[in-house]
Amino acid sequence: MTNAVSPAETPAADTRSLSERADDLEQQLADELNAAMPVRAVLYTSGERDPRLPLDDGVDEAAATGRTLLMGDDPRLAPMPPKPTLLDFFRLRFAPAAHVLQSAALARKAGCDDNVVLACLLHDVAILGFIRGDHGYWGAQLLEPYVPEEVSWAIRAHQVLRFFPDPQYGYEYPAAYVGFFGPDFVVEPHLQRAYAKYREHEWYGTARLVTVNDIYSFDPDVVVDIEQFTDLIARKFRQPEEGLGWDDSPSAHMWRTIARPTRFL
Repeated sequence: MTNAVSPAETPAADTRSLSERADDLEQQLADELNAAMPVRAVLYTSGERDPRLPLDDGVDEAAATGRTLLMGDDPRLAPMPPKPTLLDFFRLRFAPAAHVLQSAALARKAGCDDNVVLACLLHDVAILGFIRGDHGYWGAQLLEPYVPEEVSWAIRAHQVLRFFPDPQYGYEYPAAYVGFFGPDFVVEPHLQRAYAKYREHEWYGTARLVTVNDIYSFDPDVVVDIEQFTDLIARKFRQPEEGLGWDDSPSAHMWRTIARPTRFL
């Protein structure tokens, strides 16, 4: 049985020009922003401004203009579904993920097991969607409730191991780091202590393979799609029924922050 649509129910054709549609969309976004003002947290502006200055939290501006402060989705961003998945975050909140996709593809091609491949796929998610400094630690904390413990441990440890060569695995200190940090860069003592501890851990090899497949995965001509890993994600990533950010895990608040980065409180 077909569900026919009567002429009266048929949507009218949109006769607006592309320019008119763009203007209308811009006006819609402006109207939404006028109703609720997004605010950037101190962390996002520190360096551009001295964080010791009085907090520029938008309260005074909102009061002066009669606007409210944003407590929901930022209308400038692509809307998230009600129960977002890891794939939704890759598509709607993460920066282009070619590097981690190539890393995971290399690990899979080399015959690495699922935990190594998943760790390669997720090792830089903090950089892609949250924060760069200490990204291995942040990424592990973000993912711990949803992945095998070995995977989150490897993501945390890769933050440290990438600074230390290991001839047994064919891993050398990256030449790019000499350009990035200078030839006289010395790893901080807390990382040296962490390396000594991680080197003796049972999952050292997992984390080391993340660094091995990390350093060789910067080919701009190689295209890898996240769809190639949907089977792996389905097997190894514990998707919460409520959606990432809306469950009660210890890191749910971090996913909400990525989804709604300009929420006032």
